[in-house]
Amino acid sequence: MIVVFDARCLLCDGWVRFLLRHDKRRVLRFASIQGANGQALLERAGLQVDGLQTLLLVDGDRSWQHTAAILGVLHALGWPWRLAWAAWLIPAPLRDALYRWLARNRYRWFGRSDTCLMPPHDHAQRFLD
Repeated sequence: MIVVFDARCLLCDGWVRFLLRHDKRRVLRFASIQGANGQALLERAGLQVDGLQTLLLVDGDRSWQHTAAILGVLHALGWPWRLAWAAWLIPAPLRDALYRWLARNRYRWFGRSDTCLMPPHDHAQRFLD
């Protein structure tokens, strides 16, 4: 599974660091939207980098966006993170509206880095770009 994320977003940076810490089975890999692999995955999913307001989760030919991507990632982490699947009980339009509101404001609330996230040395092989 590949998580495509904004490497300049400090909220996204924190999310990736959380995933690296909790992905004990090392099933997740990462591609930034600023890199060639991330852009190719976005294009394949029909998304553009400009104005992108979603996390993308790619597993083979399938991909998920918004809250479905987050829930898929948490499911991949295993117990106890799989409990987040209870959020599926909330209608997707409601979940995704909240997600998009947070995504639109992520730079203002959490900040933005002028440089892309540098992967920790012991996880560098998990990053595609």
